[in-house]
Amino acid sequence: MGASRQAVRGEELRFAGLTGELHLPGVGGPAPAVVALHPAGGPSRDHFLFLHLARVLPPRGVAVLRFDRRAGAADRFDEQSADALAAVATLAARPEIDAKRIGLWGFSQGAWVAPLAASRSRNVAFLILVAACGVTPAAQMRWGTSVQLRREGYAADVERMLAARRAWESFERGALARDSAQKIIGDVVREPWFPLAFVPPVLPPAPGRWPTMDFDPAPMLARVRVPVLAFYGDEDEWVPIDESIAALRGASIPDLTIVRLAGTKHHPTLGGGTDHPIAPEYERTLTAWLDDRTGARTYTRSR
Repeated sequence: MGASRQAVRGEELRFAGLTGELHLPGVGGPAPAVVALHPAGGPSRDHFLFLHLARVLPPRGVAVLRFDRRAGAADRFDEQSADALAAVATLAARPEIDAKRIGLWGFSQGAWVAPLAASRSRNVAFLILVAACGVTPAAQMRWGTSVQLRREGYAADVERMLAARRAWESFERGALARDSAQKIIGDVVREPWFPLAFVPPVLPPAPGRWPTMDFDPAPMLARVRVPVLAFYGDEDEWVPIDESIAALRGASIPDLTIVRLAGTKHHPTLGGGTDHPIAPEYERTLTAWLDDRTGARTYTRSR
């Protein structure tokens, strides 16, 4: 396999008005493929976890497509899901790719989008989810910001912070007048912990800033019938992993593998930071699972 592991090629790819880069095994085929989907704050194709996929998977016979997220699509899951399926369709039309073995890899927000796309199309063959959240975005952010405050020594202020978040949520739902919500937020906006609340200090004139706030993943997960590999950091500081794992298991997905990565947080890295090494267990499990579910091992050994 040594020679084939060096045979990798990349090319720019345009589809649906988006720009990306496709990394292909150098010879042979048709190959399975993975499309990488973005976290909320990472719209670039150059997210370090995307680059890791592009470095590790093509030498093992799995193509990788990474692309720049559509401008303005953050927190718009329907748009992101449509773009993910457009990426799948683009790959399926290529002779180097096996149309029946194209999967989605999603991290954080992308791990909401990936199963949403799979629930809407039979063209997605498998899912790899990293830090997939099984509760609504609003509930996830209440949980995550509470963790941030406690870790920074502001445990006594968690309830005040949550009151500000709930005021913002109620305004976004149209259940609380802007002036009333703004007053509640204004009461804490000068607190030293306020930046950790991730609440806008000044509300927009009208609701609509957070359209996916109450997105419920349960009905979507219940429609997923493809193999799923889900990774969770044992010390994830943004996703309530016990509730999220229960949601995945409760969806009765026929082929579900859940891995809790010791020593990691939200990112699958040792220590949790974006500048820390990728957890070896994450890479080992990812590649072995893809070997088993896609036949990539057979692809690389055939040359």
